[in-house]
Amino acid sequence: MRILHILDHSIPLHSGYTFRTAAILREQRALGWETFHLTSPKQGETKAMVEEIEGLRFHRTGVPTPARSGIAELRQIRAVQARIEQLAAELRPDILHAHSPVLNAIPAIRAGRKLRIPVVYEIRAFWEDAAVDHGTTTEGSLRYRATKALETWAIKRADHVFTICEGLRADIVGRGIPATKVTVIPNAVDIESFQLSGDADPVLRAELGLAGTTVVGFVGSFYAYEGLDLLLDAFPALLQKRPELRLLLVGGGPQDENLKAQALRLGVADKVVFTGRVPHKDVSRYYDQIDLLAYPRHSMRLTELVTPLKPLEAMAQGRLFVASDVGGHKELIRDGETGRLFKAGSAQALAAAIDDLLAHRERWPAMRAAGRQFVEEVRNWTNSVANYTPVYRSLVAKPRTAA
Repeated sequence: MRILHILDHSIPLHSGYTFRTAAILREQRALGWETFHLTSPKQGETKAMVEEIEGLRFHRTGVPTPARSGIAELRQIRAVQARIEQLAAELRPDILHAHSPVLNAIPAIRAGRKLRIPVVYEIRAFWEDAAVDHGTTTEGSLRYRATKALETWAIKRADHVFTICEGLRADIVGRGIPATKVTVIPNAVDIESFQLSGDADPVLRAELGLAGTTVVGFVGSFYAYEGLDLLLDAFPALLQKRPELRLLLVGGGPQDENLKAQALRLGVADKVVFTGRVPHKDVSRYYDQIDLLAYPRHSMRLTELVTPLKPLEAMAQGRLFVASDVGGHKELIRDGETGRLFKAGSAQALAAAIDDLLAHRERWPAMRAAGRQFVEEVRNWTNSVANYTPVYRSLVAKPRTAA
């Protein structure tokens, strides 16, 4: 089996998108399949048109000359289609596997029709919902409706659709797509890459000003949907009851300055540590400083439909966490068993959940063990990637007709 994956971006860039991609590619190769990998212009300027990264070879697409919105997307689609056709002639793939956004699906579908190669489209999030979160459009606007129409166009024309969770699957089927044409490839973790959490490095703890404290924390990108503003809103009440608490926020992003200003406004800036982004190799050292993780995502289409990786990674490391009860979390977390859910949007409920877990540390060993067992037995990449096999085989076996 030879699969050409068409991607938005890849390692060495770090994101949940690139980590999921790398895990899928390695697991597919472990099955004996040949995988080839093309990234869109969203990768940015690269040193070469072909790069070897962590044992994987990535073909790049040149970055088109900047243009206004609309024209820029059209140029990207044309550039990616040209690269697909070029690589397909050289590599002879059995499958074109486009990963979201739809700007990768459209050129893959066009090239697939032309070259008579089956096309699958894997949706990790809908482009229109991601655009809402990043502030480039609003739900229900003309641009939102047009983007949604493009997604639906691509879904209907792909030979098969993959997605990452049941929330997205239900939405896709709701657009008139036969349920048999949609397969879930659940988010998972590579168990071998995650060891159980270790003791906090006392030197780093002192550098961060956390010696002798209990630490609630978050590690990741500071996007609005992550709900870190809610965590800050909950923090003053927690401090009144537990003055030894500190909040450790590791990372950065669009909400960075807003969160720092909020901490000042709430009068807790001296109890909140913003580290900024840290090297990937050091992330585990910062995780080890945190007693209790918080994933307070706000309720919106994106978070209700999409399952995140972070809770699974926390389970793999035997870490404790509280999480809002948005749909994406409820699909992953067994409340009170592998993690603790609280009512989304409620600072009071978040504070109560944190306080309850801190007050009952005797529950922690069982929760840690249950989380680790869940990812070892259910949410691992071997199980997830096995779901590609029957679909790929069925598509390759079908005779292809000219476009």
